Amino acid sequence: MNYYAFGNENELKHQDEQFLETGKDNVMKICEQDWFSKLSRPSRYLDNEINTIHKDLSKTQVSIALVFPDVPEVGMSHLGLKILYHLLNSRDWLAAERAFSPWPDLEDALRRYDAPLTARESGRPLGEFDLIGFSLQHELSYTNILNVLDLCKIPFLSRDRGDEYPLIIAGGPACFNPEPVADFFDIMVIGDGETASLEICSAVRKAKKDTGVQKSDILDIISHVQGIYVPSFFRTRYEPDGRFAAIVPEHDDYQWVDKATLPHLDLFPYPERQIVPFTELVHDRVAIEISRGCTRGCRFCQAGMIYRPVRERSPESIVNIAEKTLNLTGYEDLSLLSLSSGDYSHICSLLCSLMDRHSPDHIGISLPSLRVDSLDAEMMTQIKRVRKTGFTLAPEAGNNRLRRVINKGLTQSDIRETAKIVYQSGWKLIKLYFMIGLPSEEDDDLQDIIDLAEQITKLSGQKGRRENVNVSVSTFVPKSHTPFMWMPQIPLEESRRRIALIRQGLRKSRVRVKWNQPELSWLEGTMARGDRKLSHVIVEAWKLGARFDAWSEHFNMAIWQAAFERAGIKPEFYHRERALHEVLPWDHIRSGVTKAFLKKERKKAEAEQFTSDCRENCHECGVCDHKNIDPVLFKDRSFQPEIVSQGPQNVQSTTRFRLTFTKTGSTRHLSHLELGRVLNRAFRRAGLKLAYSQGFHPMPKASFFSALPVGTESIAELVEIELIEQLDVENLKDKINRELPEGIDITRIEKVSSSGKKLRSKASRFLITLKAATFSEENLVKFLRSKHFEVVKINKKGEHTIDARTLVTAMKIVSPGKIDLTIRQTDTLTLKPAEIIKGVFSLREDDLSNMSILKTEQIFH
Repeated sequence: MNYYAFGNENELKHQDEQFLETGKDNVMKICEQDWFSKLSRPSRYLDNEINTIHKDLSKTQVSIALVFPDVPEVGMSHLGLKILYHLLNSRDWLAAERAFSPWPDLEDALRRYDAPLTARESGRPLGEFDLIGFSLQHELSYTNILNVLDLCKIPFLSRDRGDEYPLIIAGGPACFNPEPVADFFDIMVIGDGETASLEICSAVRKAKKDTGVQKSDILDIISHVQGIYVPSFFRTRYEPDGRFAAIVPEHDDYQWVDKATLPHLDLFPYPERQIVPFTELVHDRVAIEISRGCTRGCRFCQAGMIYRPVRERSPESIVNIAEKTLNLTGYEDLSLLSLSSGDYSHICSLLCSLMDRHSPDHIGISLPSLRVDSLDAEMMTQIKRVRKTGFTLAPEAGNNRLRRVINKGLTQSDIRETAKIVYQSGWKLIKLYFMIGLPSEEDDDLQDIIDLAEQITKLSGQKGRRENVNVSVSTFVPKSHTPFMWMPQIPLEESRRRIALIRQGLRKSRVRVKWNQPELSWLEGTMARGDRKLSHVIVEAWKLGARFDAWSEHFNMAIWQAAFERAGIKPEFYHRERALHEVLPWDHIRSGVTKAFLKKERKKAEAEQFTSDCRENCHECGVCDHKNIDPVLFKDRSFQPEIVSQGPQNVQSTTRFRLTFTKTGSTRHLSHLELGRVLNRAFRRAGLKLAYSQGFHPMPKASFFSALPVGTESIAELVEIELIEQLDVENLKDKINRELPEGIDITRIEKVSSSGKKLRSKASRFLITLKAATFSEENLVKFLRSKHFEVVKINKKGEHTIDARTLVTAMKIVSPGKIDLTIRQTDTLTLKPAEIIKGVFSLREDDLSNMSILKTEQIFH
């Protein structure tokens, strides 16, 4: 049976019987389990998020699970997942659902009860889908991929999977050297995924209609789609010394793979109705891709090579997408995504238009990838209107010489002048990004990083010892399809030494130094230029417990060293310099940029020569055929944004409303902060004109009366909001309820006098139910007669002894398994209802797992 069942043997039997009675459609989902609220962050797994697409899988012809091999707050920040999710679901015959890597506590639960990993929308086990598509954004996610497959009971190796298993697919930038994980996948998408993913699903659809079609037949059909790599159609050969000798195609008409390129970004509809997760995301905002590709030609940057040519989205399209997406999601922030957003042809007028439209609604707009040499006075004028938290600059190297080597066209004076303008414009903190280990780098170059950082601190004009510059240091990792793909990576110990040198040099300054773990770069560099032999290492590392290797708190260097030893492979072999004539594991993958161009750029790096931006003139890198594929720029097209009238800026009167609402079902797992975000975004989607506080970071005027413990339901939650508009109470109630997730429902709204006395919470009343135990009358009487009753509370700060008797104003047994409890409100450290009940009735942890708590009343002074 493919459903979740957790608990002791009797509970499992009871849930089996319940399942047989209710049928498969009523299967228990993960968030319905008694233990669910004990997970470290249960909200990341909830399935009723706003704008989620639910399809009847029995009525679709093809199903695909889109798996991001990291936690949801990382995966749902990724724009590519959103694009594919909406694109694939736009076809009636196709259902796309999401899944993510389970955090270790959830993995432990799934393994303990032999439960499968399931898709977010339907709760269906991933093994029942036609296809499972993984997003490979970097090389440190590989063990998570194996973990997902293992939890689905799917063999790791493609050759071990018969027709009864889903097709296992991968896409993303790490696929441009697919070889370390090639044995795990049936299909890998090289390049833009929009057209390729649809063609793959269409081929599966056709195959399901034809009888007798096998997996090998489907692979043969799909291999003719541009951008599709079928690893099993190629064999590898090695030299006696271990170097890669050749990749041998099995089919004469399929000898290499040309990447898939989307000619125009506006060819496909943009995902305007983006999912709004309950948990806070790493990038918790609306993201709009304003262009794809980059024209700068930085020699270390793989993305700048593999995503060529640059293709801009039309400015009119961006303005329309922003308007619709903000209205449909309720997000408070908008991010304009690009490898170099400052290079967008109409960036200043676009920024001006977006700010004029959305700043009155307190929408923050960010440009996460600005280059120093793309900033000018007009752009700074617009950027100054954005919230001034931190301003990021990426010099990459500490001096002009090394920047010429990497083709970063910045000078020391450019960087200092920009920093001066940034400080004068109101920013208090500048973040600087540098790399160590770049080709030809010496200790003098490291000293130049130190000197440049100290020079910038002096430009702030600030006094005191408060840090005003953050320096972030990472180790350079040579990547495939770049001019530096033949270059060596510095040894691990050398990386540690260089980071220590920078830290020591800035120890007494007003600069805060952060750095990426050099051990992570060591592993990334091994995989980035690796071959198929590394698949054995990845499997061994997974067996030894490697998970979430990109997370410093989970990365275990000893595990990987042991895995390499077990596989008989020396990782340093992959960090060495390659000869220009050497066969490379990714030679059959064609990014469009020719090897001849990359060799030419490497020679220019050695000569410290600069290559100009290809917006200025074409350098014939090989990507553009000048027929179907060319840069798409709007520099020669006028863009006159519509002038938005701001209206009078007079101080407006506000109206206060008190809302009573429920928090039941799966929403009981939301934290207090998460609940606040859910409500504020619902108010935005409902089009309410909220009043905001004054100051540096204005916030909507919404005040809660108490914070409900995670896992507790309520039918008596209250929040007061202030609006700068007059609305009928019933109309307001309907507008908000239409935008709320299931489980949160506004039951009452009353208009409150702004001059009236604010309510003060006195106590909260709860109904507590035990499913498999009863409350002892003797224990209750003993507690009520006591003057003091100490209960130990354990939180992040340690153990605390709290007098429960002074907190409880009333407690009575309603029935053998139900109790009515009233807890006094206090501003000091308090106890949760479950903690009080556990202490008074000496309950076990198992009893608490089978206990439900419902808040029934909020009592006021």
